[in-house]
Amino acid sequence: MSDRWISTFLEAQAAELGAARNTLLAYGRDLKDVADWLARKGTDFETADQAAFEDYLIHCDAQGLARATRARRLSAIKQLYRFAFDEGWRSDNPAIQIAAPSQQKRLPKTLDTEEVDRLLAAAQNYGRGAHDRLRDTCLMQLLYATGMRVSELVGLPVSAARGNPQMLLILGKGGKERMVPLSAPARDALAAWLSMRDARDAEQVEKGAAASRFLFPSRGASGHLTRHWFYARIKALAAFGNVATDKVTPHTLRHAFATHLLEGGADLRAIQTMLGHADVATTEIYTHVVDERLTALVLEHHPLARDSRKSGGKTSSDGQ
Repeated sequence: MSDRWISTFLEAQAAELGAARNTLLAYGRDLKDVADWLARKGTDFETADQAAFEDYLIHCDAQGLARATRARRLSAIKQLYRFAFDEGWRSDNPAIQIAAPSQQKRLPKTLDTEEVDRLLAAAQNYGRGAHDRLRDTCLMQLLYATGMRVSELVGLPVSAARGNPQMLLILGKGGKERMVPLSAPARDALAAWLSMRDARDAEQVEKGAAASRFLFPSRGASGHLTRHWFYARIKALAAFGNVATDKVTPHTLRHAFATHLLEGGADLRAIQTMLGHADVATTEIYTHVVDERLTALVLEHHPLARDSRKSGGKTSSDGQ
């Protein structure tokens, strides 16, 4: 019974909402874990009550699962029961009253402009030959210039890059499209990579292969570079460029894009649009990053702050 609920729910998510493959896989994994636990307790989605799901979350906590993971699983359960109500499978949502585990707000890791410059320089000089260097330079320039998610970057169709575009059309989450302007260095890197990429693609076509529709083609099953490949590649570039590897992921460049724009005076709503955030509240986290940097800057460089540190926290006005 539970397997039928899950499969039907996932099919509806894919057909009606256009949910991405990774989203469907995450839903499937989470709900399968819940179903297996319910089965061991002698129940299933059709008969489970609120107490069963409260016990399940306690079980997840005892396993040491992160709060974000527990919150995601609870969200999947609630989504499933909303669908079950619409389908007439149940007349109630036993998880509706369960509060999500509280989340600690963590500021995203980012990079300063000097670190980004070293990463971009590393892309130009690392690799086995011109092909690797042009590809990596294009990847890094596009990522930093647009703030794309890595899945959006590696899956870019080559048609989006034709004609020396001033703007790049990006297909984001839920099939939503957005336009992001390209910097001059990004356009130059794109043009150089396209020339190399097209020549390589023509060679493959001559050998009987089909032309690739992706900007960053690969012989893998997806037909394009994978997120996992790029994650490993950016770590290698960080090491080559003498940037701390624990600070660098593809998502770090997305954070750097937003943070540096905000520091430069860009409008928060414009950054929201370029990042593809559905809610501006998600984008507002970068204001906290900038505030934290400004505070550190003042404490490090302001004369009064330096005087305060030297005197153990007292200023010249103390005791007056």
